[in-house]
Amino acid sequence: MIHRRLFQRTLSLAFFILTLCSCSVPETNPLDKWWHAEGGIFAADISPDGKFSVVSGVDNGINVWRNTDNKLLYHWRHQSEGNNLVIAIHISSDNKYVVTADRGAFALWSIETGDPVGFWRIDESSIRDVAVADDGKGILVGRSNGHVMYFEPQTGRRLEFLGHQERINSVDISPNGKYALTGGNDYMAYLWSTDSGQIIHTFPHSSRISKVALDDKGRYAFTADSKQDSKIWNVQTGATVSNLKYIARQKIFTDAVFSDDGKSLLTGAPSRRIYRWNVRSGKLQEEWKVAPKEGTRPASAVVYAVGFMPNGKLLSESSSGLAELWAIEDE
Repeated sequence: MIHRRLFQRTLSLAFFILTLCSCSVPETNPLDKWWHAEGGIFAADISPDGKFSVVSGVDNGINVWRNTDNKLLYHWRHQSEGNNLVIAIHISSDNKYVVTADRGAFALWSIETGDPVGFWRIDESSIRDVAVADDGKGILVGRSNGHVMYFEPQTGRRLEFLGHQERINSVDISPNGKYALTGGNDYMAYLWSTDSGQIIHTFPHSSRISKVALDDKGRYAFTADSKQDSKIWNVQTGATVSNLKYIARQKIFTDAVFSDDGKSLLTGAPSRRIYRWNVRSGKLQEEWKVAPKEGTRPASAVVYAVGFMPNGKLLSESSSGLAELWAIEDE
């Protein structure tokens, strides 16, 4: 009995050490880095081609950066008075429009001119996430009451999707504005038509959905819950393509982007981590660790946005206020 207990304790200790080692990521060094908000940020997005970053700064409003030469293009104020409280940003896949939102209102902006297109207030419940289609023709607004609004600024058309039973946590929209992907606290993610509101595919999970993302080429959807279930789906058939493979009991994602060739999925996390996954197998290919936010103890940072750049590089925007450029080694 004593030997059995000793063996069990040794086995448990070995498993703990193995788990600890597998979760420990050494510090990684970026190829380059720039300050995009020295006071830190609490929302960001990177355009699909990596050309633009839009960041919501803790103390300096919303800044639009051109990443090719790190030039500040525009400085926006979501609301004319008070502190900047923007918590959600999305750039259209054609690089023409940006939607920003705080808890009570959302705004549409033109990247080409830098001008605001419109500002709309939501009174019935707080905003959780937003997304915008190409040409700014459709905006998706996920709310805390479980409703998702699809809104067309040019026509004024509005559609309410009522498929969810609880709070919405994440939304995404196809470039043409015809399809929406939404996930919430009801353990469900839905792909649905913005023309009719009809559900096309249902993606069930075992806990609340924390992140969803659509492939801009219309091949895949990504849905992740708050525990250990993160899946890539075939958008055409609704079938599972792969499950992301990791041993952690819980892994939360803050951003997710498919590569243009459809081979990789890039994700950001609140643990300073960037991960690159193989779409077909779900296996982890590479990971990086962004700089921590100054003054945090223990050292921490939230990766708010990730994006593929040309020539085998990727870019990240984190709560540290830094944009960091990384090399993809395992190609």
